[in-house]
Amino acid sequence: MNGELDLNADLAEGFGVWRLADDDALIEVVTSANVACGFHAGDAPTMRRVCRHAAQRGVTVGAQVSYRDLAGFGRRFIEVDPSELADEVLYQIGALDALARAEGTRVGYVKPHGALYNATVAHRAQAGAVVEGTRAFGKLPVLGLPGSELLAATERAGLPAVREAFADRGYTPEGHLVPRSSPGALLHGVEAVVERAVRLAEVGQIVAVDGSVLRVQARSLCLHGDTPGAVELARSVRAGLLDRGVPLAAFASGTMSG
Repeated sequence: MNGELDLNADLAEGFGVWRLADDDALIEVVTSANVACGFHAGDAPTMRRVCRHAAQRGVTVGAQVSYRDLAGFGRRFIEVDPSELADEVLYQIGALDALARAEGTRVGYVKPHGALYNATVAHRAQAGAVVEGTRAFGKLPVLGLPGSELLAATERAGLPAVREAFADRGYTPEGHLVPRSSPGALLHGVEAVVERAVRLAEVGQIVAVDGSVLRVQARSLCLHGDTPGAVELARSVRAGLLDRGVPLAAFASGTMSG
């Protein structure tokens, strides 16, 4: 691929005294932070703290928008009216941007979370709603799965569409993510995940669960923060990419200028 690669991870996925991932450690690894906006996780102090650390590290802040589903961590599909979903996406982006600006940065992109991310692969109405909510806020890039309805809607709306791959998720032969409830949903072992990342960066390939090889052109690579050993895994992926000379850089600006 011979281009820059962004590393993103889900952060601020805590609420009150509950903490899911080591945000402070992951912010040292990634170039973009998908910040929970309060609908599936995240509260104002947690969101603002992550924005502060992102600003200090020069990491771009992204709004990780979700269904309104705290109890289910945003991993349950909800048949919500598209106009309502668009408003809720706009609400989440605006809330995070206010906290980000208080810390000298801003929201630089949007990425759906969990069930909403999966739904917008094929659900045209909900994909359009996510894009409409984003466009109502401003001309932000949208991060999503290659070939998805989400990125198609993003391009139709004239917003930057950014293709994403996953370092530790299983892929179907069709290029979709294996559902978390199914065998092969997660790629296990540091060596396997690092090999996946390097192969993607160097030749644009991912091996699906059935052994077939997928051609994947991705500008951003997602590192999950909620799996066992996530921080060390993320550090290993970053080190492996840098060892192979892969330049790491955010795809969007999170600065207050422009």
